[in-house]
Amino acid sequence: MSTSSTQGPGIGDIPAQPVGRLTIWQGTALYVGAVLGTGVIALPALAAQAAGPASLLAWLGLVLLSVPLAATFSALGARYPDGGGVSTYVRHAFGARAAAVVGWCFYFAVPAGAPAAGTFAGAYVASALGGGQRTVAVTAAALLILVAVANAFGLTVSGRLQLVLAVLLVVLLLAAVVAALPHARLENLRPFAPHGWPAIGSAAALLVWSFAGWEAITHLAADFRRPARDLPRAAGLAVAVVGLLYLAVAATSVLVLGPTAGTAEAPLAELLALGIGGTVQVLAAAAALLLTLGTMNAYFAGAAKLGAALGRDGALPAWLAQGSNAGEVPRRSLAVVSGLSGLALAVTTVADVGPQPLVLLTTGSFVTVYALGAAAALRLLPRGSLPHRCALFALVAVVLLLVMTGWYLLWPLIVTASALCYLRWRSAAGSPGPDPLHGIATADCQK
Repeated sequence: MSTSSTQGPGIGDIPAQPVGRLTIWQGTALYVGAVLGTGVIALPALAAQAAGPASLLAWLGLVLLSVPLAATFSALGARYPDGGGVSTYVRHAFGARAAAVVGWCFYFAVPAGAPAAGTFAGAYVASALGGGQRTVAVTAAALLILVAVANAFGLTVSGRLQLVLAVLLVVLLLAAVVAALPHARLENLRPFAPHGWPAIGSAAALLVWSFAGWEAITHLAADFRRPARDLPRAAGLAVAVVGLLYLAVAATSVLVLGPTAGTAEAPLAELLALGIGGTVQVLAAAAALLLTLGTMNAYFAGAAKLGAALGRDGALPAWLAQGSNAGEVPRRSLAVVSGLSGLALAVTTVADVGPQPLVLLTTGSFVTVYALGAAAALRLLPRGSLPHRCALFALVAVVLLLVMTGWYLLWPLIVTASALCYLRWRSAAGSPGPDPLHGIATADCQK
């Protein structure tokens, strides 16, 4: 489906480049803050549980995939500097209905992702204070309530504080790696693939959580001084920083913790405790809580505003449109996100399945959005250019990740089908569909 002239720039059109204030280094810091999230405090253990030491290959594969993904989205951001991000590119390439699907995938990923993030933080609190799964569940519930109340009153975490939290995470990662390295043992790499080689794919599907975010800074493309030059360079620097940190933490976890790496609920706390002493577990728990609070706040704030925009533009019920204007608080959309998040936490707690199903449901949605974004890039970027070739490689790799997601892929498929059925129902009922003049503005609701 091609877009009409009312839907913004057509294929090949390049909007006038605005003059912003962000520098390459500021952009790099924002990228690192977007991609380094709560996953790194828990996913090394989940990946090791899925594939053993062979999970390191999954980490390496995702780092390598980050190169074409970051290149693709930074090229799109430089060419189409618009706050709608991925949804804008999908709208230009495939129309407003496809953009609505992207919006739904983002919106309904949050109720799975937020409680999973809270559970990760809860594991660190339980490691420091005891109480087991009850402490984990209570901590996750308290974080959900806190961010819901804060957003209901319009109290969002500032961008500067988000960057401070990201720096705190980087320092925590480096401290854990340096402190624990003297305890590394090469024999912990054997057996290398205890669950078979296909398990690497299962680990990779989990790890998408840690690498989601390369599309995030495209929302700020217009704020760069020179988007066409600075955005790709910032993305490249961020890929190097994030890749090295992730590989260092994953390798250290496997080499130091050995067979227990897959059962560690708070791996960074265990590495710090082993290298420095047991008292640092309280510090690690505090850092995990602060990081998770900032991340969940961003999830809720972005998703609530996105839901209101979807309601405004006809992609969700108009009842949700309250609060869609700048400066307003989208309390109705926030109530939906909060309620679904609480339900997801309650179900996984009662079923005693841990955060892994929530992570896979969320990453299935992320990968779907990446697939649509990469497909859009193939239509929008100049053929034969390096970004176009990166988009082709990224699309192939993302499709493979979709297959590795397994039956959890049903969630984004159900969401996609539901979005299309809803739009068809509105059309049959005589209600206006998605407004191509507005577009669907998505926020980065991960990690």
